[in-house]
Amino acid sequence: MIGVFLADIENKRQAKTISKIVKHHFPALSFNIDLKDSNLPFPCGHSIIRVEGDKISSLEIISLIQTHGIKCDILEDKICK
Repeated sequence: MIGVFLADIENKRQAKTISKIVKHHFPALSFNIDLKDSNLPFPCGHSIIRVEGDKISSLEIISLIQTHGIKCDILEDKICK
């Protein structure tokens, strides 16, 4: 199973911190972050978080990330202007 999320992670330091937190709470999941490449505000300007594993609890992952001050949501199919 694969989960794809968008977040407002601004830099490599934040990405490293969030990555460690998620890996600590969900050690069975594979996890990576692509930093945002746009100056647009969230959610149009965003980082991509990919999670892969046998069992993914999207709500738990989102809640955990948001607890650390990062906006996070499931990636939806939409057009940003």
